[in-house]
Amino acid sequence: MTPSSPLKFLMPGWFSMVMGLSGLSLAWHRASGVLGEMADGIALVVGALAALVFVLLLVASFVRASRYPAALADDLKHPVRHAFVAALPVSTLLLAAVGVALLGAHPLLHALWWVGALTQVWATVWVLGRWLSPVIGTTPGNTGLWPAVTPVLLIPVVGNVVAPLAGLPLGHDVWSAAQMGIGVFFWPIVMGLVLVRRIAHSPLPDRILPAWFITLAPPAVIGVVLTQFEAPAALPLGMWGIAVFTLMWLTPLVRRIASQPFGVAFWGLSFPMASLAALTLRLGELQGGGALQTVGVLLLAVASMVILWLGFATVRGLRDGTLLAPEPIASIQPVAA
Repeated sequence: MTPSSPLKFLMPGWFSMVMGLSGLSLAWHRASGVLGEMADGIALVVGALAALVFVLLLVASFVRASRYPAALADDLKHPVRHAFVAALPVSTLLLAAVGVALLGAHPLLHALWWVGALTQVWATVWVLGRWLSPVIGTTPGNTGLWPAVTPVLLIPVVGNVVAPLAGLPLGHDVWSAAQMGIGVFFWPIVMGLVLVRRIAHSPLPDRILPAWFITLAPPAVIGVVLTQFEAPAALPLGMWGIAVFTLMWLTPLVRRIASQPFGVAFWGLSFPMASLAALTLRLGELQGGGALQTVGVLLLAVASMVILWLGFATVRGLRDGTLLAPEPIASIQPVAA
């Protein structure tokens, strides 16, 4: 391959596609109580597609790492892209959750879950460990670690709260609860830092505006997990309230996001929307139907349309050569390796 091969630009953020598809599969499975066997059929198809995309991306990523190690090294030093490393183990955990939901506790899913859980802990330590590293490349207007403080940092956090989705049905209660604790602890810390960066330091570059929707995922996933732990109803309902408010807060950004050229960052919309739909459907089920169940079906329809559009836009971008290509680089400095 030539140095300009598209494979060179396959950053870890592409695994957000797997996150979105897996989340949608889980949401459709949750809707089976309302929509019947059709919902489980759709969940199976979407889950199979997520697994296929995961395998293709994993193989391509290994090839890329061997042929373009400098490009991978650049990703690992980049203030935004380095946090996407966690998208790989999060995808693994979500695929395990899809497998458990649709196929039951198969022995292979135990292995898949442990690989995802342990790798996610490593990713969290590695990503957040940079907060303790020396800072390089500072300038008078761009100092400290602020350039690296974006909603993408929530992916290592969200990954830890995802672990119980498959961990509890597989019988790994203790580890699931402990790993969820990591996410619950760091979620408000990272969220606070992101808001401080926006208010006191600088706005996010326009091309990563979709990353704001990642802030919707933690309360939605935590709410689902709390129902699995059979927590008092007020706790998951409180998480649902936070998630719905976050969606209302972020909705005005949609017009600005739509004005940007399509990129892989747009997939940041997918998993959070699917997670909110899944939580709403689960709460509707626990409430015995009613308004929450109706809202859940509507949110599932919205999430499905968003992810369908993302899929078509991705195929078009790959065909036209606008994806897997160099993107404009914002004036942000790398953090220490």
